Amino acid sequence: MSGADGSHGRRRHGPTVLGDGRTRFSVWAPRAERVEVVLEGADPVALGREADGYHVGVVAAGAGTRYRFRLDGRGPFADPASRLQPEGVHGPSEVVAGVVVGPAAGPGAGTGRAPGAPVAPWRGMPRAAQVVCEVHVGTFSPAGTFDGVADRLPALAGAGYTAVELMPVAAFPGTRNWGYDGVFPFAVQASYGGPEGLRRLTGAAHRLGLAVLLDVVYNHLGPEGAVQEEFGPYLTDRYATPWGKAVNVDGPGSDEVRRYFVEHACYAVGDLGVDGLRLDAVHEIADQSASGFVAELCAAVHAEGRRLGRTVTVVAESPANDPRLVTPAAAGGIGCDGVWNDDFHHALRVALTGQDDRYFGDYDGVADLAEALVSGFVATGRHVASRGRRHGAPPARPLGGDRLVVFAQNHDQIGNGGHGRRLAAELGLAAQFPVAAAVLLSGWVPLRFMGEEYGETAPFHFFVDHSDPDLVEAVRAGRRREVGESGGGDPPDPAGVATFEACRPDPGLAATGLHAELLAWQQELLALRQSEPALGSLEPERSSCWYDEVSRTVVLVRRCDDYLWGRDVAVLLRLADSEATVTCPLLEGCALEVLAARHAGALVPGERRTPELDGALPLDLGPYGTLVAALRRPSGDHYHRADGTRHSAVPPRPPRP
Repeated sequence: MSGADGSHGRRRHGPTVLGDGRTRFSVWAPRAERVEVVLEGADPVALGREADGYHVGVVAAGAGTRYRFRLDGRGPFADPASRLQPEGVHGPSEVVAGVVVGPAAGPGAGTGRAPGAPVAPWRGMPRAAQVVCEVHVGTFSPAGTFDGVADRLPALAGAGYTAVELMPVAAFPGTRNWGYDGVFPFAVQASYGGPEGLRRLTGAAHRLGLAVLLDVVYNHLGPEGAVQEEFGPYLTDRYATPWGKAVNVDGPGSDEVRRYFVEHACYAVGDLGVDGLRLDAVHEIADQSASGFVAELCAAVHAEGRRLGRTVTVVAESPANDPRLVTPAAAGGIGCDGVWNDDFHHALRVALTGQDDRYFGDYDGVADLAEALVSGFVATGRHVASRGRRHGAPPARPLGGDRLVVFAQNHDQIGNGGHGRRLAAELGLAAQFPVAAAVLLSGWVPLRFMGEEYGETAPFHFFVDHSDPDLVEAVRAGRRREVGESGGGDPPDPAGVATFEACRPDPGLAATGLHAELLAWQQELLALRQSEPALGSLEPERSSCWYDEVSRTVVLVRRCDDYLWGRDVAVLLRLADSEATVTCPLLEGCALEVLAARHAGALVPGERRTPELDGALPLDLGPYGTLVAALRRPSGDHYHRADGTRHSAVPPRPPRP
């Protein structure tokens, strides 16, 4: 939203450095008759009141100036649209010079090219090309900064990731937080490196060919340090959220509240250089307006991307299983590019562990995992016991593979699921081989949590650094209640420094034993995703799945359009710590060429197997055995069984009781 000359003609919230030692301040304060800028070491300066409750004025101040606002004599308060809180959420705001981030130097810049050689500009990355690593900036490196993340980008790229998704970085209390307690959306957390640090990170990522995605929180404000309600009706008590008052997106004054968050989204893209946004918990954004806030935000972000000449994506978090979220606006939908699919995670975890507490009891393990692999959502109108009602809706047409993000773990499922235990610590490293294949070769957009590529075992606890003792105690009590639902006793103290430090991954593990084998396995699978059209083209409607409850085995067969000249590829997953001989109907009459194997009997890459006389192809799989194989059908028919009957995507199963 920035012009080449630094002008912000469409921006209303926040300061704009004009040059020559002057800054234009603009703040929305409809409840105040008089607003003054209080500069450190200078007399207050009154701003002029304009339409729609804005107060605007040009003041002698440059980048680096610290300031607050006084409202009708009250305060002073930090700027709700502050770009930096150098002294924390309770301190003054700081003027930050705007930077226009257009098409940046693309992959290869700064990597030994001849001087003057042309470098293709960075144009962003479509969803279908993304293999995402979710990262928490504060724990990912010993430095706990954006520069610390940048130092490890080559390792992430080497592991096969194409995108890095940062957990929220909006200014939060203290220096230890997941980021969902942010209170200044525009202000990049100072202890991480502020906006300059984030710009350095996005630039470094783009030079390596990596996209940077940013998790943003528009459904609530954190419990400590928020000043928005001093200025205007940012929040409303007409709705309640798990975190208190809801953001006001459909009541009186909501036009400018919407504008505040939409401007932030475009600021993240245009000034900070991020390539996409992940919208936290959009189901908690209460909105009864005819023109929805999320749809408005998606349209604005996509328009900003077009203006900059970059592909920019918006992905929502929502457990609603509502296809409208990813339906284009032109077709009557909300227009998000994708949505996180919790069903995939829940079904996979139940298949692996048999867990049945809380919402996990709603899933049938391998049967539902098979459905998630080919259909995406599992609950599309069926009754869900934990909700006591039908849940979800079927899409009008099959979802494209780039519309859903799937995962075996993420910050939420690890940190809120007991004692922060990762799957590698809970089940062991051997189980992570089929887990990786399920996520990376699923036909949807894969996401993994930092360190998962090599089987990181460090926990990821919930942690805070609030200054209010009563608030800290309330958080402790809340965590005891929440984690108590999962059993295992009280969790570590969320306010303890040791709890935070325990969450740091150890990348040195990637060079040892099974950890190194896991990393090589991810690299091998992602190389196949690149080389085999059936695995790389995200067309889940061309996939078929077979499962066996007894042996806890799932077989996914991926296909692609004939014009891609691709062969069928089967992915066999054993989700149990035992041996089994599997004969899958989807493979009847097929010969196979092994592409990748782990505990698959004596099968090794390059080996070929032919069916028996009756067409069967029995395969021996060891504990957590995994096999990826190209198929050759005698009839050359990609869509029918050997007997000529068309197979269904998921075999019929008895109705749920």
